[in-house]
Amino acid sequence: MTDPVCPLCLRPIPAEARQSLHHLVPKIKGGKGGPVVRLHQICHSEIHATFTEAELAREFHTIEALRAHPRMARFLSWVAKRPPSFHARSSGGRRKRPGR
Repeated sequence: MTDPVCPLCLRPIPAEARQSLHHLVPKIKGGKGGPVVRLHQICHSEIHATFTEAELAREFHTIEALRAHPRMARFLSWVAKRPPSFHARSSGGRRKRPGR
């Protein structure tokens, strides 16, 4: 049996790798029960460090849109050189929400 492939970074997701499911439309923005994708945890963390829930719902609700964003593209180029089970904390932390 082959490992699933992360649709964001296109690397395999081995069983020992930290991984999670990402709702393409955030649950709090109407995505409960909507499409989900399995990602490396580091890829999932980078999404949420880069975008607000509103941005994800409005503009970045497809893998193609996520991959096309300049910050995500730089991250994906960087992480592609790492082993499939590599994990590290995202550098930026969660984005500040407007008004907070």
